[in-house]
Order: sequence, then C-alpha cells, then structure tokens
Amino acid sequence: MVRSVPSRGGRPLSPSAPTRRQLQQERAESSASSEPKQADSNSLSARAASLERRRALTTSGKAAVLAQGTLGAGRVRTSQDSRRSVPQQPGWVRRDQKTSIAMSSSSNRSRSSRPISNRPISNRPTSNRPGSKRLHPLTDSVANDHLRAYELEVKGRFERIVPVLQKISALQHHADFIDQAQLLACRELGFDLPKHILERAWVRPLDMRALYAWCVFESHRVFSDCFFQNDPLAASSGSEAAKTFERFLLDCGFHLLDVTPCADGRLAHSIAYALRIPFSSVRRRSHAGAMFDVENTVNRWVKTEHRRYRESIPNAVSQDTRYLKVVTYHFSSLDPSHQGCAAHGSDDKLAASAGYQRLLDFRQAVENSFCCGASVDLLLIGLDTDTDAIRVHPPASDSSTQLDRWVSARDLYEATSTMSPDQALIQIAEAVESGAPGTMDSGMVSLLTRLLANNISQIDYVSELHGGPYPDAGHAERFIGVGIGFKEVHLRNLTYFAHLDTVEEGAPDLDVGVKIFKGLNVMHDLPIPVVIRFDYSSSVPGARERAISDCQRVDSAIANRYSDLVGDGLIHTCLTIRDRSQTSPAEVVGSTLDPDVQEAH
Repeated sequence: MVRSVPSRGGRPLSPSAPTRRQLQQERAESSASSEPKQADSNSLSARAASLERRRALTTSGKAAVLAQGTLGAGRVRTSQDSRRSVPQQPGWVRRDQKTSIAMSSSSNRSRSSRPISNRPISNRPTSNRPGSKRLHPLTDSVANDHLRAYELEVKGRFERIVPVLQKISALQHHADFIDQAQLLACRELGFDLPKHILERAWVRPLDMRALYAWCVFESHRVFSDCFFQNDPLAASSGSEAAKTFERFLLDCGFHLLDVTPCADGRLAHSIAYALRIPFSSVRRRSHAGAMFDVENTVNRWVKTEHRRYRESIPNAVSQDTRYLKVVTYHFSSLDPSHQGCAAHGSDDKLAASAGYQRLLDFRQAVENSFCCGASVDLLLIGLDTDTDAIRVHPPASDSSTQLDRWVSARDLYEATSTMSPDQALIQIAEAVESGAPGTMDSGMVSLLTRLLANNISQIDYVSELHGGPYPDAGHAERFIGVGIGFKEVHLRNLTYFAHLDTVEEGAPDLDVGVKIFKGLNVMHDLPIPVVIRFDYSSSVPGARERAISDCQRVDSAIANRYSDLVGDGLIHTCLTIRDRSQTSPAEVVGSTLDPDVQEAH
C-alpha cells in the first residue's frame, strides 16, 4: 500500500494503488535476486519455444496439422493456453479436411544459400501512412507506391470514358457540337474523337457505341505508347531489375522462366504485380484455364535450347540449368463457387489438376521427342483473385507435386507479421521445403521463397488500395486482346487475353472472352472492343506484311464467327502490329471505325 502525497491543504489522502513506475521498480528488484537461478532454465525454454514456433510455421501449407498446439496471433499456442480444442483453418484458404497432411520439417532436406531478393529485404522501407494498418516487415512500400500510381493513371483513362461520353451525348444538338465535343475529349481524355462519326449527328442519333469503342482503342494506344517509350515499370529488357533477376534465376538453376496464366483479366497483372518479376525476364502466354498448347510450347523449348547451343544465350548449354515451365491457375476465396475459373466451372481442384496435367504432358512430350526431360522443371501456382495471395505447390527435385498440398502466402503473412525480415525469410524457406512431397533442389527453394516474399508486398498493396479485398470480385476487363503480343498489359482486369494464330484454333479462348463481355458490355448496350495484335521481327524479310495479313485474316474470322454482334455494332476491332526487335510502340493498321472509302468509277 502506498500513501499519496498530501494535498496543499496538508490533509493526508486515502491510501491508493502503487503507480506503474513503483511496480516496475519492485519487479526489477525481485527479478534481480532470482535472475541467476533462472538464467539456465529460461535459455532452455526460449530455445524450446523457438523450435516449437519453427515447427508450427512449416505447416503453413495445405491442410497441415500441428504436432501439438495451434498457430495463432503470430505464435504457437500450446495445450496449456490453447483457446480452441480443434485447430482452426484460415477463412481465406479452402481446405479439404479429408486430405489433411501433417507436414514436418526434415533435417536432411537441402538448405538454400543463394540470395532471395535483388534488394536486401531488411532494408526495404515499410513506413506507414496515417490511418493505415501496419505493413508486413517484408513489404516494399516504395514499390507499392510506384505500382499504385501507374495503375491509377492507366485505369483512370478508361474510367473517364463513360462520363465524358455522357456529357458529349447531351451536346449533340448544339450548333457548335463538334467543336465542343472535341474540346471536351481533348481536355478529359487526351485525344480527338473521329470527325466522320461526329459529323453524322445532325442526320441521325450519334453513334455512341462507335465512340465508346474508339475511346477504348485510343486509351489503349496512349498507355501502350507510354509503356514502350518510357518504361514506367522500370523492367524492360536490359534494365537493372531485369539483369538482376536473370542472374538470380541462373543462380537458382533455371535458364528460362515460361509462365502460362489463365486468360482471365484478373490474372493479367500476375507477373509484374502479384509475383513482382520484371516482365521482360519472363516468357508469358495466357490461355483460358491456363490450358497452353503443348506442341507450341515444345517448339519454344526447342528454340530456347537451340539458341543456347548456337549463341550461349542466356547461358552455355554445358551449364547445368533447366527450362522452368509454370502454370498459374486461379480461385476465389470469397465466392469460390461462382468467381473461380470460368474455363473449369469455378472448380478449384479441377483448375489445379488440369493445369498440372498439362505440365506433365509438356514434359512427357520433351522426353519422348528428345530424351532429355531432366532439363525441364515444372511448377504449379494458384492465385486468389480476391486478395492476390498466391499458393505454391512445392515440387520435389523430380518435379512431382501433390495437388492437395501447398504453401499459402496468406498464412505465412499472418505467421511472420511480427518477425524481423530475416526471420520471416527463414520461416518462409522452411515452409517451402516442408511443403514438398520429397527433397527439393536448393534453387527451387530460393525461387519459391522469393516469390512468396514478393507476394507479401502485393497482399499489403491490395489491402491498402482497397481497404480489403478487391471490390470487383468478378470480371471488369476493358477490352479483349487477340493474337500474339500485348507485352504492355500488366494490370488486373484491364484485358482479357486470347493468344492465337487463327480464330479456329483459338475459338475456346475467344468464345470465353466474348461471353464475359456480353455480361460486361452488351447487356448495357455497349460494344465489345477487340484489339488484334501480331508482333513481328523486322530482321525477317516480309515479316511486317505478313503480320498485317494475319491481323486482317483474324479480323475477317471474327466478323464471320460473331456476325450478329458485328452487324449490330456490338463488336468493333482495332488492328495493330509491333516490331518485337525494337522498343517502338505498336502501330495501328486498321479498324472497323475507319471512315468508309468511296470507290472511284
């Protein structure tokens, strides 16, 4: 009991509780006398707690079960302080209780000694904005700010189209309509409207569908030009980021990274944003359901190996590195039954198993044709389209993978949020190793550790930008990209991809895209904008002319396949080509919005 200081009147006050400072002094005095006795026991208990914590973190994969206790609030809860009798699973990951697998770290598994990031993660700034939640120690806030500015600038162009056209529609009967419309478009959108469409407004209602498609095509042209001229993501070929990652990839034992995400626009940013990989260091081809063409991929593998033999690019064929083929499927944590992969009926298990089977088919094709399947490694990654959190299926050294076993970036985010960056990286690496069905190559451990660590920045990015998951849980793409190319598109829900040489062979991908846009645009009386792109190499004689011919051929096939929509002005196309051997932007070579050319008689 402590008696308070007398008041100014001199009358003693009633007894009060000791102050916080007095309690701290008493505890310090008592602990000082008992500290020597407890030093040894405390050291042992701390080490035991550390080991228990590390063991628990290796269970961050699919359906993992702790040997004892549960994982919560960033620490291990033992049986003495457990608040739940049954381990609870995070709500952001779908887990199959029937296939629960206990994962424990293995002492004989390889340890990764290679660097995990270009820039030391411990030096990455994690400053917090006023009113925002605390960022994860691994989050790169500077990169997040840069990516946020780019996304808002590009998407803002498309978001302004409808409000501007609504204003223009109200002006169409004014005497100076054309001048006002052009002034408004230049000020708000940054480009002119087609005069031949505006001039018809006095004889018939203004063709708002055509103007909408024009604005989408021009908005794409503007940001595409900026992408190739200014390198806003600072990741073009030859950039410092690209060189650093390519060195890291070779150190991991891979001479090429070939990624096939689903054509769904919610995965268009999976390279530059979700995985934080320089876009120029990756070969990316999107397909519906991530169902890539095996024969074409084998041909690309052949070209890669041939270049290594002839030019030692990216490294000599004598070096023991592999071609890494990756499939990225997707799922929805908030609405798994409706917002999953449309190509697989929103069935997560089917999306994963079909993607993995396509990977096995590719490797088998290489083995059957060239007897060197050992030079091909396989990797399966899942992406939650609501939060951008990934889950990786760590492969053993023979590329064997268990589909019901994964390591979740979201789980690791929560489990390592109170650690130092170095501690978090160690725990992520151990979770990766424990998630594989067998011994892993150290290079694969390094690569997956880096991808998971990079994805933690993206988890904070989405949370900060939207205050939680993405508000557009479903599709919200602005146009369909058809053909070969579109290196400039790295933003979520901006473009639905349909990579194809002919409409006939790419019909499944294109049909899915048209179906999506019937819900997004057609039901609101807006057209489906389709940008056709074929890249070519100017070093090949006649390549430019053939690219133009390919654009025209695909354009004609689209008009035939969707004749009803085209006839009603509900599909418009813009034909573009680009020289892939240069850094110059794409070139527009035709459009359904071009003015009609009168024939001479």
